[in-house]
Amino acid sequence: EVQLVESGGGSVQAGGSLRLSCAASGFAFDDYAIGWFRQAPGKEREGVSIIKTSDGSTFYADSVAGRFTISRVNSNHTVYLRMSSLKPEDTAVYYCAAMYRWGSYDYWGQGTQVTVSS
Repeated sequence: EVQLVESGGGSVQAGGSLRLSCAASGFAFDDYAIGWFRQAPGKEREGVSIIKTSDGSTFYADSVAGRFTISRVNSNHTVYLRMSSLKPEDTAVYYCAAMYRWGSYDYWGQGTQVTVSS
């Protein structure tokens, strides 16, 4: 069974930090790029960050560049999203997703809530 399980969400004050985890199982993790997305109430889903598997290249949305860091540990099939200097506008449900072919996500997690208070 394919699973992507996010964890690490919670409530934090503005300026604080959180680290999200995305634990994968049931597919060839090493062959997939992993992306983080978020969706705030009443807003469309937004891509936050991606990490490739081939060379470990990373990409960030302008809104989080310099504050968020994505990383992966293939040996334990986990991708992390370190979020620092959090802002109230970062409040959303955060999802991870696995992509085999660039541009098309194959598997999605259930999401973890992040709430940033001012």
